Amino acid sequence: MLLNIHVKNLALIDEVDVAFRDHLNILTGETGAGKSVLIGSVHMALGGRVSKDMIRKGADEAVAELFFDTKDPEIHALLADMDIPAEGSQIVISRRLTKNRSVCRVNGELVSAAALREIGSRLMDLHGQHENQSLLDEGRHILMLDRFLKKDHESLFEAMEQAYAAYSRLKDEVDLARTDSESRAREMAYIRYEVDEIAHARLQDGEDEQLEADFRRMTHSRQIAEAMTKIHQLTGYDSGETAGEQLGRALRLIRGVEAYDDAIASLKDQLEGVENLLNDFNRDLSDYLSGLTFCEEDFKAVEERLELIDRLKSQYGPTISKIREYAKKREQELEKLEHYEEYLADLKARLADARKEVEKQADRLRALRVEAAAVLQEKTEEALRDLNFNDVRFRVQISDLGHYSRLGMDKVLFLIAPNRGEDLKPLDQIASGGELSRMMLAFKTVLADSDRIETLIFDEIDSGISGRTAQKVAEKLAQISRDHQVICITHLPQIAAMADNHYLIEKHTEGERTLTSVHELSEAQKIEEIGRLTGGVSITRTVRENAAEMKKMAEQFRKSCLK
Repeated sequence: MLLNIHVKNLALIDEVDVAFRDHLNILTGETGAGKSVLIGSVHMALGGRVSKDMIRKGADEAVAELFFDTKDPEIHALLADMDIPAEGSQIVISRRLTKNRSVCRVNGELVSAAALREIGSRLMDLHGQHENQSLLDEGRHILMLDRFLKKDHESLFEAMEQAYAAYSRLKDEVDLARTDSESRAREMAYIRYEVDEIAHARLQDGEDEQLEADFRRMTHSRQIAEAMTKIHQLTGYDSGETAGEQLGRALRLIRGVEAYDDAIASLKDQLEGVENLLNDFNRDLSDYLSGLTFCEEDFKAVEERLELIDRLKSQYGPTISKIREYAKKREQELEKLEHYEEYLADLKARLADARKEVEKQADRLRALRVEAAAVLQEKTEEALRDLNFNDVRFRVQISDLGHYSRLGMDKVLFLIAPNRGEDLKPLDQIASGGELSRMMLAFKTVLADSDRIETLIFDEIDSGISGRTAQKVAEKLAQISRDHQVICITHLPQIAAMADNHYLIEKHTEGERTLTSVHELSEAQKIEEIGRLTGGVSITRTVRENAAEMKKMAEQFRKSCLK
C-alpha cells in the first residue's frame, strides 16, 4: 500500500508530505486548491508525462516521491529481475524533474521511465476522468477482458505471443523469398561475386594487425636506421667517448681500489652487471642493424595488401572475422537460391506448421475468453446494480477478428442496455459522462479483485452524479476499500462521509506566493468539511447536524462491510 507522498516545487505545491493509511482515504478541498496537482504528482512519480512548466516558479527542479509497503512476491521478483535492491517490504519511487531532464529512481537506483511505469503499474492503479473515455475505445475491450483472466493463464498468453512471433517471422520470410527467376539470377550472380572476392583475398586472422605494424616500420625505416646507428655509436666501444669505453675505464679504476675496502666489492659487482647488460644490449642492437633492410617491392606489396583489406572492411565488415561471417552468411543465402524450390517448399511447410500452432493457441485463448466473458458479465452486472443501474444488462461480445495477432483472432466488444426494454448497444451510443464514471468504477471493482493491485486512486470518479447514485458510489468505494487501499478525490458529501481517513487540501497566500497544503482532519473537522460540501459557504446548525448524521450512517455501513 501507499504509505506517503512527498512533493516539492510542483505548481502550487511548495512542499507537502501526506501519510496515507489502510482502507478509504478521501481528499477534498475548494476548486483550484491543488487537488489535481497532488494527483498529477503521483502520475509524475509513476513515470507519466509531465510538462516542464509544472516546476514551481523560481525553483530549479520539482520532486515527487512515493513510499510503498508491499509483501507481494511478484513485485519483489520484478525488482530482483531489474537488479534493484529492496530492504524488507518498503519500496521508494521517486522522480526529479528539471528544465532539461528527468531522473527516475527506485530504491535509490536509476531506472528508465518505462521501468518506472512497469513497477508503478504493479503497485497502484491510478484512475482519472480521461480514463473513462478508454471504455469507448473498442480496441481496449479485449485488453480489459484479458486482464480479468490473465493472472491465472499467463503462460497461455506467452505461448500465443511466441506462436504469433514465429508465424510472422516465417510469413515475412516467405513473402521475401517469392521473387521472379530473373531477380534470383541477378541476386545469385551478385552473391557469387562477393563470396569469390572474399575467398580470393585469403584473409588470415591477425593479418591486418601484422601488416599495419610492417607498414609502419617500413615507412619509418630511414629514421629507425639513423637512430639505431647513432645509439650503437654512443653505447659501443669504438672510441673513448662512448658509454662502453667510459664504463670500461670506470671498472678498471674500481678494481684498482677494491682491495682497500670490502664495501667497494659490492659496488664493483653492480658496475660489472651494468657492463654485462650494456654488452648484451649492443649485441642485440648489432643484430637488429644487420637485419634492418628496406625493399621497395616488399613495401609496395604490404601497402597493396593493406589497401585490399581496408576496401573489404569498408564493404563487408569492420574486422577480418566480421568479413568472414558475412561471407558465410552470403554462402548460406546462395545455397538457398541455388536450391530455391526445395528451400521455398520447406519454408512453406514450416509456415503451415506455424499457422496451425497459432490457430491452436488462438482457439485455446478463445475458449478461455468465452468462459471469462460469462463470469465478467455476471460480476460487472452485479457491480453496476450496486451503483444504481437497477435493470442493467451487460454483455461481452466475442467475434472473429479476421486475421491473426499477438492476442489471437478475437475481437471483443462491450455492449450495455442500462435500462429495461432497451437494446444492447456499444457504450459510445448510450453512456453519458456520469454513467461512464460508474461503469469504470464497476470495472475497477471487478478487475481489482482479479489482479489484486493493492492501491487504487480515483480522481473525479463522481463526475456527473448526485443523490442516491452518489450514495451508491460511496458504498461501492467503501466495499472496495475493505480489501484494497483506496485514495479518492471527491466533491460529494456522501463519498466524503464514507472516509476512514479524511484529508483537506487548501490554498493560501504567503506574501506574493500562493501555496497548497494538505492536512488530515479530526472527527470534528470531518463534520465541518462534510457540512461545507453539503451546504456551501454558510454552515448552519442544521447543516452541521445533517453532516453528523451522514457521517454516522456511513460509519454503520462501513462496519457492516466488515461482517
